[in-house]
Order: sequence, then structure tokens, then C-alpha cells
Amino acid sequence: MNLLIVNDEIRTADVMRRDILWTEYGIDEVFVAYEAESGKTMIQENDIDIMLCDIEMPGENGLALLKWVREQAQDIECIFLTCHANFMYAQEAISLGCQDYILIPAKYEDIGKAVFKVAQRIRQRRSDETYLEYGRHLLSEQGKRHEERSHKMTPEETVAEVCTNIINNLGDTELSVNSIAEKFFFHPVYLNRIFKQVKEVTVSQFIINERMKKAAALLSLGELSATEVARLVGYNYYSNFHNTFKRFYGCTPYKYQEENSQG
Repeated sequence: MNLLIVNDEIRTADVMRRDILWTEYGIDEVFVAYEAESGKTMIQENDIDIMLCDIEMPGENGLALLKWVREQAQDIECIFLTCHANFMYAQEAISLGCQDYILIPAKYEDIGKAVFKVAQRIRQRRSDETYLEYGRHLLSEQGKRHEERSHKMTPEETVAEVCTNIINNLGDTELSVNSIAEKFFFHPVYLNRIFKQVKEVTVSQFIINERMKKAAALLSLGELSATEVARLVGYNYYSNFHNTFKRFYGCTPYKYQEENSQG
């Protein structure tokens, strides 16, 4: 079970990671991010189960980060830390599926116990989901047909088929773990789990990786503008494409095309 601490108070975050005996509370590995954006990167690059998150942070706050997590269909439970007993915060947190809310300062033992309780809840829920997923396949006619086919396929073969579908549909702006899961008759969380086991990245990160590789190839041809390339790889808004490409390759799409164009 992996934990991500998100807190803009760098010293507080680092001390919590170092001083709390996390293994006693069912945690194998602890990651730290100091703001929401790096928290997203940590989630995309690592298998996070629980997020221990400050609410009040510069830029995107903890509530906005949890909303993003839910949109990505990530199987992550959240515990919020805040120094303000704000009813509006609690109300929004509950609406996002977070009912664990700790007022700070708090004893490390209390934080650890809260994390342990959530870890137990996750294990129980995942066990229940396994049986529920099996039942859904049996009860649905579409699920039955897919079940017969799935019995003949290994997880590796299933993920390979999903990958092919993704690569063939990179221009679809609605392409997401939810749309793919629906197409293959899987629950999004279950699909993400087997995909991560085989490819070592989530479905969402795989989509980003393939879109960026295709974008780089198209830009290198020198026949299309960066705006046209953005549309061809599934981005409605150029700014989103520009920022993602820059994080991926370390330069803007225009600079990449200028330096790598074969035209």
C-alpha cells in the first residue's frame, strides 16, 4: 500500500515522511509532493493508494487535486489535513468521496491510525470489487460474451488489445480510461489495475505518452502547424497540448519542430 503526502510546507511534509513509522500502519512506500501539480505527476508515475493532502495550498488547493484524481478514475482514497474547521471544505470533500478529515496540529499517532483505517477500507473494497466485477460479467449479456472471450486471453493479451485501440484512436478528444473501459466491458478501476500491472503505467499516462510520440513524429515532418498537430492527437485546446508537450520533451512544440523538422 503506497501513500502520497501533498503539502506545500516542505519541512512538515518531509518530517512526516521520516518520523511516522508508516510500516506499522500498513504503508509500504511514501511519496511526497509540495504542490498539486507535482502531486499529479507523482500519481501518474506511481501506484498511489492513499493521498494525505493539505487543503490550503498556493495555486490549486487540495480539493481541486482530489477532483482531478476522481476525473482520472484513479483508485485513490484521500485524507485531508487542514488547520481550519471549515464546513464548506468538509461539504465539498464529502461530495468528492472523501470522509476523512484531520484538523492539524495532530499527533502523528492519530494521523497514522487514520491512514491505517483507510488502508483497511481499501483492501476490503478491492476484495468486494473483484466479486462484483465477476458478477457484472455474468449478469450482462454483453458481459457474458466478453467473459467467454476473456477466459481465453491472458492479462497481457487483453492489455495489448487495449493499447491497439488507444493508438488507433489518439485523435478522439473523448478518449479516456472511462470510455475505453466501457468499450471493453470493464470497470475503469479494474482496467487501470491490470493495465498498470502489465505496462507499469496507468491508462491515462499511456494515452499521453502515445499522443506525445505521435505529435513529435508529425511535427518532425514539417508539413503541419503545431495547432493542427494538437487537433490530430486529440487536444481541443492548444494550451493543454503545449503544456503537456513541453513537460514531455522539455521544449515547446514550435521549438521541437524547428530543431527536428525534415521538411
